[in-house]
Amino acid sequence: MTIGGTSTTATPPPAGLRRIAAALMYRDFRVLWLGAFVSTIGTWMQKVAQNWLVLTIASSASAFFLGLDAFLGELPILLFTLIGGVIADRHDRRQLLLASQYIQMATAFTLAALVYFDAVRIWHVLTLSVVTGLAQAFGGPAHQSLLPSLVEKHDVPNAIAFNSIQFNLARVLGPLLAGAALAAFGIAACFALNGISFLAVIAAILSLHIRHIPVTTSTRMHQELASGLRFVREHSSLVALACLGFAATFLGNPLITFLPLFTKDVFGGDVNQYTRLMACAGAGAVSGALVVAWLGKFRHMGRALLSVQIVFGVIIVVFALTRTLWLNAALLFAAGACMVMVFATLSSLVQLTAPNEMRGRVMSIYMVAFRGGMPLGSLTGGWVATMTSAPTVLVVNGVLLSCVAAWFLLRTQGVREL
Repeated sequence: MTIGGTSTTATPPPAGLRRIAAALMYRDFRVLWLGAFVSTIGTWMQKVAQNWLVLTIASSASAFFLGLDAFLGELPILLFTLIGGVIADRHDRRQLLLASQYIQMATAFTLAALVYFDAVRIWHVLTLSVVTGLAQAFGGPAHQSLLPSLVEKHDVPNAIAFNSIQFNLARVLGPLLAGAALAAFGIAACFALNGISFLAVIAAILSLHIRHIPVTTSTRMHQELASGLRFVREHSSLVALACLGFAATFLGNPLITFLPLFTKDVFGGDVNQYTRLMACAGAGAVSGALVVAWLGKFRHMGRALLSVQIVFGVIIVVFALTRTLWLNAALLFAAGACMVMVFATLSSLVQLTAPNEMRGRVMSIYMVAFRGGMPLGSLTGGWVATMTSAPTVLVVNGVLLSCVAAWFLLRTQGVREL
């Protein structure tokens, strides 16, 4: 296969367990994977520190502000990702990725300075979350649509699974490193280290051999956006996958959003215990991603997806009702595995359905649903939790998540047939 005049052909890896590493046989994918891994470790360090910072400076309404911070960080993705998808199809995806990384690096260093000089206020945190979300709204579609260009089509699910592996390995290491940095140097160090980590992914993007050459077109941007929406609307499977993506994040993501509250209010723990619980979820996610990587593209992916989502919902309910620390940690491991299996399989099915010339638009539409569920779920869950409790919200979310998946599983056509 040749993209932009550069060959991406790689010798297929042997069958068996070694096929787990299929995507890493491609040089460009390997370089980008390593750079993103370093950067994502920094991102998770910041996420842990930022959640604890919000919990500290907004203690009187911590549940609401945790949800609001998550909402504002994802809101620009909901509003601007569709435009980002059109731009990703019309312009050099590498340049869009670079611009996104530079902006996110600047916000990390800004937050580090504010905390270091003891000038940080809650509105600073919320504003910088919005700026970061804006950068991701344009960088996200570029990354998602560039990823399949780095490997052969039959290795796309493996590449997406490995992308989840680096994300969730970072989710294991990031919180642990954040805990060590918080104890040794304070919260500002986590933000500064995140800023430094962006240098790794920037260097990786600059070293890619792949060049995305957009198709020359005189079509106006709004017409291209309309054509992308029309393409998705005409493919009922894509509509169903978008709905499932929204449900998975709207109902599943509050489990991670409320974890600081469970740590502090249910178990009476501190930030170190919080980072250990986050690491449990991350370790489970890595295990789930390895399973997806090993399976690759297989028959009845849709049925497997829906079955795992039902189990995910049940685990959320049990977690909310359990008050034993070691059992909650084990449930977080299982929830992390199910979560990433659902997310990676959803993304794989969308990527395999979308043609390259429309992949930016199709993925942006899917990302609006998938990422849009995160802020809306966090904000809604945070608001309801202030009137009831975080465990009550998780119980309801878990039941609804399983019901949605069961409904699609019982339908004779649609996702279950993919």
